[in-house]
Amino acid sequence: QVQLVESGGGLVQAGGSLRLSCAASGRIFGINDMGWYRQAPGKQRELVGTITSGGSSNYADSVKGRFTISRDNAKKTVYLQMSSLKPEDTAVYYCNADVLVGTWRRDVYWGQGTQVTVSS
Repeated sequence: QVQLVESGGGLVQAGGSLRLSCAASGRIFGINDMGWYRQAPGKQRELVGTITSGGSSNYADSVKGRFTISRDNAKKTVYLQMSSLKPEDTAVYYCNADVLVGTWRRDVYWGQGTQVTVSS
């Protein structure tokens, strides 16, 4: 069984910064892409950005230049550094990971979500 556990959410003023972490644990043979998504009240879940096992990242246009995704493969952890936060960044943030759980088996796992609230 694989678990993803997020941490680091909270309340921050507009213009501030937060760093989210997501640690994977369990029966893991390897991790391919990892990503961050978010879901605001009344809206669909949307992609924030992803990062490959080699460290290449891409971002949604709405967060480019403000958010940075990184990962520590040894710790099986992905990070989301958020800067210049805006009230419209308020959402529940979820991480996910494409995990190799056996010689020939891959599954995608999700974290439980962490709330980020940006006040104006």
